[in-house]
Amino acid sequence: MSASFPHLFSPLTLGPLTIKNRIFSTGHMTMMVEHGKPTDDLVAYHAARAAGGAGLIITEAARVHASGVSGGSALDASRDDCIERYGRIARAVHAHGCAVFGQLTHSGRVMYTSGDGTRPVPYAPSTLPDERFHNMPVSMIHEVVGAHGAAARRMTRAGLDGVEVLASHGLLPAQFLNPLVNRRDDDYGGSPGNRLRFLREVADAVRAAVGPDTVLGLRISGDEMQHDGLTPDIVIDVLEALDADGVFDYFNVIAGSMSGLAGSVHVVPPMFIDTAYVAPFAATVKAVTGRPVFVAGRINQPQIAEQVIASGQADMCGMTRAMICDPAMAGKAAAGRSYDIRACIGCNQACIGHMQTGYPISCIQFPESGRERTYGTRVPAETRRKVLVAGGGPAGMKAAAVAAERGHAVTLYERAARLGGQALLAQLLPRRAEFGGIVTNLAREMELAGVTVVKNSEVTAALIDAEAPDAVIVATGAAPYRPAIEGADDGHVVDAWQVLNGEVNVGQSVVVADWRCDWVGLGLAEKLVRDGCHVRLAVNGTMAGQSLQQYVRDHWVGELHTLGVEIIPYARVFGIDADTVYLQHTASGEPILCEAVDTLVTALGHTPETTLEAALADYPGDVQLAGDCLSPRTAEEAVLEGLKAGCAV
Repeated sequence: MSASFPHLFSPLTLGPLTIKNRIFSTGHMTMMVEHGKPTDDLVAYHAARAAGGAGLIITEAARVHASGVSGGSALDASRDDCIERYGRIARAVHAHGCAVFGQLTHSGRVMYTSGDGTRPVPYAPSTLPDERFHNMPVSMIHEVVGAHGAAARRMTRAGLDGVEVLASHGLLPAQFLNPLVNRRDDDYGGSPGNRLRFLREVADAVRAAVGPDTVLGLRISGDEMQHDGLTPDIVIDVLEALDADGVFDYFNVIAGSMSGLAGSVHVVPPMFIDTAYVAPFAATVKAVTGRPVFVAGRINQPQIAEQVIASGQADMCGMTRAMICDPAMAGKAAAGRSYDIRACIGCNQACIGHMQTGYPISCIQFPESGRERTYGTRVPAETRRKVLVAGGGPAGMKAAAVAAERGHAVTLYERAARLGGQALLAQLLPRRAEFGGIVTNLAREMELAGVTVVKNSEVTAALIDAEAPDAVIVATGAAPYRPAIEGADDGHVVDAWQVLNGEVNVGQSVVVADWRCDWVGLGLAEKLVRDGCHVRLAVNGTMAGQSLQQYVRDHWVGELHTLGVEIIPYARVFGIDADTVYLQHTASGEPILCEAVDTLVTALGHTPETTLEAALADYPGDVQLAGDCLSPRTAEEAVLEGLKAGCAV
């Protein structure tokens, strides 16, 4: 038990199983799956979190029936060949005193592919479409019920301690529970009891398959937050009825739905969603049922989880992204090392962002996540070297920390008075202050590793000659790209950095020209409209936020619509005069005019800072480059390249 977190690190008994603490990793897709089976990378991924102190790991949702298998990226528990790979996970996790459950799912109408690029044949209670994947489903019941039991039996044969049935996020059981989706007039529709019949049959099939010595849980969205979604009153009635049945050992509550854009943001809530916002609903569930209650949803710090447990709102806290960002989070908290925890900032860029583009999940702050077999163990340097790092942005900070951890004598030079680079600008945007946590976290990593930091000092060839390092890591970043814009002498043109630093007056009517289609343009538009400006956001893409993870983008675009921002897609900036901004449609080439404009704000990307690189052309030592000085991109690439540079010197 931890003195700082006595409730969080107390054990919890679930049926025949005792879990050592109240921290668990929720089921989440990792893209570390091959032909429907866990890979060695997935085994190493879960083992790292078990070694880091988690009490329970719930593996990602496994499809129980062929009709719900959407491709090789998802686990498939519908065949016996999954057992051996699940067994590897069980042994790796159990070796660290951590429990492990499997997760059973059928997506119903919430499917996007058959796995070969063709559209699926989705199944649901009724022939009603969804708004996200635009499927028109058909019906199937009894075969799917039995498939849940068969899949659960395979998981217990593999050595898993429990199984969790998914009725969350608008998936198939939730579709049966929902009167707006389930329009049946047979034994599976109509009355609340009939709508609950499918889930009850699934629960009975699973319990019969696994017996009394395996933990059985249910995950459900307390509020799907979708126009046609389940509401809290319906869900509470469902849980009271299931509690009376006595089949489930615990209830795991979350929010959101995968069936539409409004509800899907709550599947992986970004930084502008409140922390622990589902906990009040969990407290309601605890008040009306006699089962232990799990909860998740932006619980990214142990002090938040401790408060949830201590207040009696829930019995277990899902801290998935917290452990993607810092696999050792639980162990650090238990040891009284909270200040050493690398806190998740809810950016969604490399975790769910990778998953939705088909790549294994990781973390922009800790790229070792998902790459445990490559970077999970820091390899000590064979010879201690003197390493100079030029630039105190995310790339330079990560490179310095890693090189010092490996045993080198590292000095980082930053020409500004503060560390952080462009992250300092990112945190100035509305509801983005949490992004500044990347600076705090990387600075702490450098401190723990013993890096010497020199601020207000620019690295030059003369400085390198004087210091005579064995290796130089160049992480000098980038500057705003300021192309010549026709008529700029007649109009008022400023760039994003000038606006964020408060260096310019933008007037009342603003056009934001957004080339990257990312958080910069969206953030500037929100900041300026909240400052009282009339804002038009012209994006050089098919939509605002095209480069961002879907949940971040969709919620943000919805917020801008509410605030009255006019979004102009397919638009490149062409010119300006005293009161008009001239745009060009990127597909047709036709002009788009924005009249009565005071200021054009440009967010047109960046140019790499290569002065030091050029000065080192004849330098005889080892030179590594990382981050925007190579090519301006995002913090994710900067930190990953910092890791690689720190490992290379």
